Amino acid sequence: MDFLSNIMQSALTFFYNLTASAGYANYGIAIILLTIAIKALMYPLTVKQVKSMKAMQDIQPKMKELQEKYKGNPEKLNKELANLYKEAGVNPLAGCLPLLVQMPFLIAIFFAIRDYQYAQLPPSFLWMTDLAQPDPTYILPILSALTTFIQQKQTTTEMTQQNKMMLIFMPIFIGYISLTFPGGLVLYWVVSNLSQIAQQWFMYRNSASVAREEAR
Repeated sequence: MDFLSNIMQSALTFFYNLTASAGYANYGIAIILLTIAIKALMYPLTVKQVKSMKAMQDIQPKMKELQEKYKGNPEKLNKELANLYKEAGVNPLAGCLPLLVQMPFLIAIFFAIRDYQYAQLPPSFLWMTDLAQPDPTYILPILSALTTFIQQKQTTTEMTQQNKMMLIFMPIFIGYISLTFPGGLVLYWVVSNLSQIAQQWFMYRNSASVAREEAR
């Protein structure tokens, strides 16, 4: 993890030097550029994850029918679910794999920004006087909670009780822990969420367009 964290810190330094060469040295802009670069590199995995989630959501009604039909026969239920996955071309674990691949990078960027030694002190950005410290105005923690909610809402099509709880709990939890995190780290989270929201909107929009064309 130290190896990955050092790479992320070197990348942040690279983007900071890039802003400096452009005549406006700023760590906030450097973090935004780093976040966009990471999301661009992870885009193929994001596509795979979103497609898998969408496919699982599409077969949810059939899954419910099978669960109701064979609720007293777990062995038969598992066999029928396996057949359903096969017919739909869905792997229920496919959505987890991209996330597992991304986790080391997410953890690495967490430590990289948290422990980063800023050359420009204090590293200010917009209303924040010091990105190494928590945002005293609470704007970033609120944005982290709000963008987390929107990102989750975007991928939640079926409002089960569990989904409703997660839709409320996760944004509150993220916003709460963001109160004590360095502003630079929370800025990364907010920009990462915004990028994810934009990517998912683009993918869903394309899927809808393809569906309309096929319907014609």
